Amino acid sequence: MTLDRWIALILLGVCLAYGYTAWFMMDATLAPFMRRNPIWPSTFPKVLSVLGILASLAILLGLEKGEQTVGDIDHRKLGQYFYGQALLLLGLMVVYALCLRPVGFMISTASFLVIGGVILGERKWYIMVPVALIATFAVWYLVEEVLGIFLRPWPLALVN
Repeated sequence: MTLDRWIALILLGVCLAYGYTAWFMMDATLAPFMRRNPIWPSTFPKVLSVLGILASLAILLGLEKGEQTVGDIDHRKLGQYFYGQALLLLGLMVVYALCLRPVGFMISTASFLVIGGVILGERKWYIMVPVALIATFAVWYLVEEVLGIFLRPWPLALVN
């Protein structure tokens, strides 16, 4: 069995466990007044589990196979891919998650977007920095003002 089918088999197991939890365990703890709602807290996990199961089965059954094109991953040439970039991005994500509370959302997110762009090879600073700042402000505004969820924008040292 090829690598993609092994990964699909593992994901199928994860999606089945996630689906079991969403379909049977989450709904049992709902309050009685919430049982009459059309959308429950388990609705999105149910949809995700079904889609994950269908996608995993499609890979396991070989339904996605076609002719290999230039952009497809060739499992025989795994050593030629950019592992350094991928590992740097994963490390940057961990640092971003750790910096969200002490540094604040605005500085952490804008820095993450700019540094992530540099890691991926973007060199047009005059485009990258304004886009990162606008995207950061737009997400903060939507979460804070539209959804009403408090998101600390600045470090505590600047607020006090």
